[in-house]
Amino acid sequence: MLGPVILAASRSDRMRRLISAAPVTKQVVDRFIPGETVDDIVPIVENLTGRGLELTMDVVGEDITTPEQATAARDAYLSLIDRLKELDLGERVEMSVKLSMFGQALPGGHELALANVRPVVEAAAAIGTTVTLDAEDHTTIDSMFAIHEELRKDFPQTGCVIQAYLFRTEADARRLAASGSRVRLVKGAYKEPAEVAHQQKHEIDRAYVRILRTLMDGEGYPMIGSHDPRLISIAQELARKAGRKLDEYEFQMLYGIRSEEHLRLAAEGHRMRVYTAYGTDWYGYFMRRLAEKPANLRFFVRSMITKG
Repeated sequence: MLGPVILAASRSDRMRRLISAAPVTKQVVDRFIPGETVDDIVPIVENLTGRGLELTMDVVGEDITTPEQATAARDAYLSLIDRLKELDLGERVEMSVKLSMFGQALPGGHELALANVRPVVEAAAAIGTTVTLDAEDHTTIDSMFAIHEELRKDFPQTGCVIQAYLFRTEADARRLAASGSRVRLVKGAYKEPAEVAHQQKHEIDRAYVRILRTLMDGEGYPMIGSHDPRLISIAQELARKAGRKLDEYEFQMLYGIRSEEHLRLAAEGHRMRVYTAYGTDWYGYFMRRLAEKPANLRFFVRSMITKG
């Protein structure tokens, strides 16, 4: 399987330098990350919301090594929220944050990440939107859930992400479904050991359906993070069986992948949210997009051959 190899490369400084230096890389990266600054991204936000879509915004960057970098990450999100307020788009655009970017891996990182993310959640609530805490590798999950629980005391709309490939996730989903959380379900995009995660695609897909059924039957708000046509159809059927209205769940897909499907679902009346990343520290995010789907890797390799 190429996925684990690509994920290993995402941690390699040598591969980072090699891929970053390739002439074609920026052209391909732009497919998934359409800008580096808030000013770059504003026309994208206006275009997508104008076409009936909603967004969740991610300022990319995970290799945080100092508290000052974590503070800068917090400030980048606060600047984004200020622009959304100016555009009067608070109700259409939420934020996704990785707690590693807020200092979670540093000494005292749990408290540091909570202290940095809270002002972002407060500012988001003030303009009528919210924040979803992204899931990262399995060693960070307990901290993420603890921060999620703490934030929900004051901001119950705060969302979180769960990953179908982790063995623990079925139990996590039962707990979150009962509590009425906003929960994005994804397959998972980190290199995890066999002791904690399913390794085969068919096992992950089956787990995804089991977990999605739990969320649809629960009291929360499911967010289906998938580009898989079969899983999208299954999600619609599970929502119908659970008696959910179209505004009681949503689909989420990545910017640059299956864009016509985004519009098709929105035209059918579904809530369709596009996960849109921007920023300069794009490497880790980009490599996980390649690892998630063979078609993404083929697109990159083909571009390297024809344009490099």
